[in-house]
Amino acid sequence: MSQTQCEFCSHLIYDELTQTDYCEVNTDEDEMARSYSHSDYSCPYFHYYSEYETVNKQI
Repeated sequence: MSQTQCEFCSHLIYDELTQTDYCEVNTDEDEMARSYSHSDYSCPYFHYYSEYETVNKQI
């Protein structure tokens, strides 16, 4: 999983207690190992997060 892909995912949550980001998608151990072992792995749960889309819905 490329770092830039995760940085823009809507499933990436910041935990203030531990001051780290984590993925809120529940994946099994095999899927997680596959994502870390292959550099060209494409996450099936990736959803692009855009603050502009959120703001446009609020207007």
